[in-house]
Amino acid sequence: MSALERLRRREDFLRVAGGRRKWVAPGLILQTSPNPAVAGERVADAIRVGFTASRKVGGAVVRNRARRRLKAAAAEVLAQHAAPGRDYVLVARAATPTRPYAALIGDLEIALRRLDAWRDA
Repeated sequence: MSALERLRRREDFLRVAGGRRKWVAPGLILQTSPNPAVAGERVADAIRVGFTASRKVGGAVVRNRARRRLKAAAAEVLAQHAAPGRDYVLVARAATPTRPYAALIGDLEIALRRLDAWRDA
């Protein structure tokens, strides 16, 4: 099982979005792109993930709740099943704060499989 690292810089989010590999599910949008080489070396085991929620999701409290739910889902699914050496961005949708947690997990698993980023643990 690989450890999850966080994406924090805007250019990382833009690079993943520019990779044009995404899956839209009712509870979330998953974007993915290969992890770039860092100082000439690729970190093979690194799984980097970022979370975002726009104002379309709701006010600050609702957006924070949506991000917390996405973080919990990522910790449960991505740590075991995400392909190493890739960056992921989870984007909250309007249904994210109220969607049942089991359905949110299912959305993330389906998105990983559809993007060919699923790895059997």
